[in-house]
Amino acid sequence: QVQLVESGGGLVQAGGSLRLSCAASGLTFSRYGMGWFRQAPGKEREVVAVINWSGGSTYYADSVKGRFTISRDNAKNTVYLQMNSLNSEDTAVYYCAASDNRWYLGRILSDYDYWGQGTQVTVSS
Repeated sequence: QVQLVESGGGLVQAGGSLRLSCAASGLTFSRYGMGWFRQAPGKEREVVAVINWSGGSTYYADSVKGRFTISRDNAKNTVYLQMNSLNSEDTAVYYCAASDNRWYLGRILSDYDYWGQGTQVTVSS
């Protein structure tokens, strides 16, 4: 079955960096668009960044633009989220998701077919 496993979360001081990874299995990774979402306590899950199947197109939420970078390695079935200049508002559980519409940069939850379990990112001020 399809599995998406996130890693790389943790506790970091404001201004610091983290790199999240999401390893996919059970699907043909290069046929899927991938997204990173996050959910802070008491808030709805929101899109952070999205990448198409080839890595040639990306989308970023305004709140992370210029600080976060999404990338993928189709040979390793892995998508990454490099997070720099972190602040307390970035504290959340981060989820990766896979969409079988590999061309479309989906920005809502229903655009995605599979989800990981999430990894906690906590930014201390």
